[in-house]
Amino acid sequence: MKIVSITEAKIPGVRLIKLERFMDQRGFFSETFRISDFINNDLKIFPNGIMQANESFSQKNVLRGLHFQWNPNMGKLVRTIHGHMVDLILDLRQGSPTQGKIMAYDMPSRSTDKNTNWIWVPEGCAHGNFFLEDTYIEYFCSGSYNGDCESGISPFADDIDWTICDPILKKLFFDLKDSFISTPKDINGLLLNQWLSRKETQNFNL
Repeated sequence: MKIVSITEAKIPGVRLIKLERFMDQRGFFSETFRISDFINNDLKIFPNGIMQANESFSQKNVLRGLHFQWNPNMGKLVRTIHGHMVDLILDLRQGSPTQGKIMAYDMPSRSTDKNTNWIWVPEGCAHGNFFLEDTYIEYFCSGSYNGDCESGISPFADDIDWTICDPILKKLFFDLKDSFISTPKDINGLLLNQWLSRKETQNFNL
């Protein structure tokens, strides 16, 4: 694989990874993951290997998240296969300068794009996304799913701090608020401070 660039986001540990696609008259080829290239670029994000791989399809205007898990903690390496995803990451980690802050990253993907992108969501961050068109995504996880140790913050919780979020993507999120297709579980998730008052929050440290 050819990693074009690695960009540190405003939330510590979040990394935006751009990969080159090899284009010709037939279409393109892209090697999207090779563990040696990640290690050689100081992306040691799967110390125990990839524990789970997921694929998801979402219709236009779907909103998912904000999800997180402990025991085991779960980090996610996420990319758009085709469509238009806006990814959301909320920092829950103790000792982090951005605890309680959320960021958004615009991740469209077309077959004509010369590059494709991964985003690394570290363990201890809540993750969600919304979709501007019908979209396929995939993600690799650093831990296996445990339904007994997972929870979520409502993406509309009024105590989330949006100050580091791209203002255009923030406006887009709230402009679409009444159009989103979601689940009661996600919409009625915890407030940020409800989670931070629980003893389980000590599982997440920077």
